[in-house]
Amino acid sequence: MKSRSGIKYAGLFVSAAGLAFSGTALAQQADAPWDENSITVQGSAPADLEGLAAGPEIEGLISARGFETLQVTGADGTATTVYISDATQVRGRGGFLGLGRTEANAAALINGLPVTVQTVQWNGGLVASRIRYRDADMQTAAMIQTGTAQRFGENEMAIRQNAAATEALRGRVGSIDQYNIKNTTNVYFDTGRWQISPAAQAELCEAARQAEQMDNALLLVVGYTDAVGDEEFNQQLSERRAGRVVNHLQQQCGWAPWRMLTPTGMAEADPLADNSTPAGRAQNRRVAVNILVSKAVDGI
Repeated sequence: MKSRSGIKYAGLFVSAAGLAFSGTALAQQADAPWDENSITVQGSAPADLEGLAAGPEIEGLISARGFETLQVTGADGTATTVYISDATQVRGRGGFLGLGRTEANAAALINGLPVTVQTVQWNGGLVASRIRYRDADMQTAAMIQTGTAQRFGENEMAIRQNAAATEALRGRVGSIDQYNIKNTTNVYFDTGRWQISPAAQAELCEAARQAEQMDNALLLVVGYTDAVGDEEFNQQLSERRAGRVVNHLQQQCGWAPWRMLTPTGMAEADPLADNSTPAGRAQNRRVAVNILVSKAVDGI
């Protein structure tokens, strides 16, 4: 079960999309039962979760943060808000075969991070007992959040080594916002997912190989979704798809970061097909890899 709609907190309604407060104070509802349509909570979550009944396990992207709350939006667009207490365990997972574990605190949980949340029921609401994430996903989410997506898969030393080439190229095209699109490769994704299929991985490296044969070529990666789910979730999902593709192009296909324009997510915008049909939605769940050459240097 997953909770949707919003949260009643001390008589105030909080929208699930943005945690924005509205309405007037209502009577205390200390005995209101938990259900999948609303959550009623009063006060801070307890520091001891022993003996509390188990709640649902929730998977999805962190879509909003409050001082003591966390909102997770699933692949179907359902938003669930849970409380974080002193007893909440936060763990990363990485290393060889994912066997390494990293202890963290709630401050490490940022928007856009995929998580699995185990919960318990408390006072008509849900409290997170354990939150798990992959260390690689944490790094990607942080890059997207801070606008440093051009550095996917590359360390700081590699960026410095390419600095001269970067500045030279920017000097030629930095003031030009018109490009010739030489080719576009689309790779497609399952609903609510950002994993790249083996076939798509090969297509991405072929696109990089084609671009490598062109003088002054840059890559622009743009992520898209279908119309399923809410706008905020789809925006984050489109950015995550674009980030995953950038990561693959740089790590597996050898594309230099300084030849990559900043990736972007466009959510449901610019659909290729009709979102009212399954076939159309499948075409819209995509990332477009565009090979661009500035008109100012095309042919030079």
